[in-house]
Amino acid sequence: MSRPTSSPETPLRPIDLARTAGVSTQQIRNYVDAGILPPASRTAAGYRRLDTRHRRALVTYDALVPGYGQQTARAVMQAVHAGNVPLALGLVDAAHAALHDQRLSLRAAGEALEAVAGQTPETLDVPRGGLRIGEVAAYLGVRTSALRVWESAGLLVPKRERGTGYRTFGPADVRDARMIHMLRQDRYPLDRIRPVLEGLRRTGSSAALREVIAERREGLTRRTTAMLEGAGHLHGYLTGKQCAEGR
Repeated sequence: MSRPTSSPETPLRPIDLARTAGVSTQQIRNYVDAGILPPASRTAAGYRRLDTRHRRALVTYDALVPGYGQQTARAVMQAVHAGNVPLALGLVDAAHAALHDQRLSLRAAGEALEAVAGQTPETLDVPRGGLRIGEVAAYLGVRTSALRVWESAGLLVPKRERGTGYRTFGPADVRDARMIHMLRQDRYPLDRIRPVLEGLRRTGSSAALREVIAERREGLTRRTTAMLEGAGHLHGYLTGKQCAEGR
């Protein structure tokens, strides 16, 4: 498969492309300079000559961004316009492989989280007097500042020793901290973690946890769909067969 072949094209102004993408004319110029769009010759007065090839490239780039992200979409288009289609396709393959790894990680994380949610405080090996914040941080492999942030957000409510004011984390606190840590590793926002903990504390139910994991799974599905759409546009751009939006 080779880069798009040249053919008679309809001249376009930068403003025409800018309106297509909802960006400024300067952004169109930046795209050309960055290689996201094909090279553009210039008139005797120094103006760029743009045409429908540039519009097709712009539509393709915009279609790639939702699924692959700006960085990968940019690199793919740059590789295509540099004549290195194998590199462009390799970047696409790598993005799909990374998404597959995320699916596997989500499945493993879901199983691990269910296991933690199913623990009762009595099953945790925590001294009767509890653990200090530094001990909990070492146990989880996080900074003490992370535990303080979670406490400030109302996710952790450790007891305080009389006189010293030191935090004391009991078994339930340690379980909750472990749950928060695992969810934060998957970049769940704090406000989405709150109902998970509240459900566990109030009823022992992990229904909220399953809901959070299901939302994450749906997000991966949406990204897969966006990748397929973007890949379709890329294939059309490479073969000269444009998708409906790019005609």
